[in-house]
Amino acid sequence: MKSKFLLLMPVALWLAGCGETPKTTQPSSQASPIAVSVINASNETWPLLYEATGTVRAQTSAVISAKMSAYVREVKVQTGDRVREGQLLVTLDSRDLDVGSKHAEAARDEVRADMPEADSAIVAARANLDLAQVTFNRMQELLQKKSISNQEFDEATAKLKAAQAALEMTKARRTQLDSRLATAEQEVRSAGVTRTYAEVTAPFAGVVVAKSVEPGNLAMPGAPLLTIEREGAYRLEASVDESHLSAIRVGEPVSVSLDGLDHAIAAQVSEIAPAVDAASRAYTVKINLPASSSLRSGLFGRADFQLGNRSLLAIPASAIVERGQLQSVFVVNDGIARTRLITTGERVKDRVEVLSGLTPGEKLVLPIPPVLADGSAVEVAR
Repeated sequence: MKSKFLLLMPVALWLAGCGETPKTTQPSSQASPIAVSVINASNETWPLLYEATGTVRAQTSAVISAKMSAYVREVKVQTGDRVREGQLLVTLDSRDLDVGSKHAEAARDEVRADMPEADSAIVAARANLDLAQVTFNRMQELLQKKSISNQEFDEATAKLKAAQAALEMTKARRTQLDSRLATAEQEVRSAGVTRTYAEVTAPFAGVVVAKSVEPGNLAMPGAPLLTIEREGAYRLEASVDESHLSAIRVGEPVSVSLDGLDHAIAAQVSEIAPAVDAASRAYTVKINLPASSSLRSGLFGRADFQLGNRSLLAIPASAIVERGQLQSVFVVNDGIARTRLITTGERVKDRVEVLSGLTPGEKLVLPIPPVLADGSAVEVAR
């Protein structure tokens, strides 16, 4: 009997324990307030920016083409090669030009060979004229003395006139030779200039960015062979909507962001194209970029034009809590921190525009303590 009593005692004690009232947990609001610092949400004045996209292009570029029709003998450069001003790029077949140059030189030499003979003829004609003049003077004296007949005097006069005419003829022939020589020399120079067309050279120092010719191709006047861009001078050609063009001026400073660069570039508007693109209704605004080794043609870029100023509500980026796509801040109201969802807009450095969810004058927790949660009691540090 005593053993049964000892077995029932633990059961009775367990049942007695189950019947006790549970202890009440102290509410979280009775915890010590968290010390926080706050800032006031306030309106700020930001520049009103208009963003235009565009492409980086070289300020100076040249499409190299031939000045004559000829087959390409050799191409001395490749895409990406740096060239100096006057460097030989492409040579063309110049055999026809060589023949033409030799013909021009032969014609010039022939004229030069005829000139000594023409000079000798002038000397002889002048000597005959001198003799005819002396004879005429003598005959004139004899006629006055009535020592010769009129017939003899007339013959002396005729010989004088014939000698004068002969001299004029030789001089005219010499003048013709001078003219022919000048023409021949001009043809030689022209042939020499045309001969240089067989050697295509670089108009300025730069980089070969495109190559569309190979040896054996037929080069035609105006057909592109190579494209060269001058290094160190680039610009962004941005498309600006017609509605914003009136606010943009040549010389205006512009902030430019380029793909591949982690910082904005301070640039300047250099030119505004007077014609509008009929399809996009946009103008091309050219923005000179400072020299940089990172610049290349074809880079995509954005230009921010300041059109004025605007007032907005902005807060520090560090005051925002991001959870996925949601953004929130802690607002202090009557000693309690409350989570407030907000919608943000533009971000400039460490400031973020708030589009909705806040009003000016509200107090935001900053910095945010790690233990802070929605509903936490807070004590604002003085």
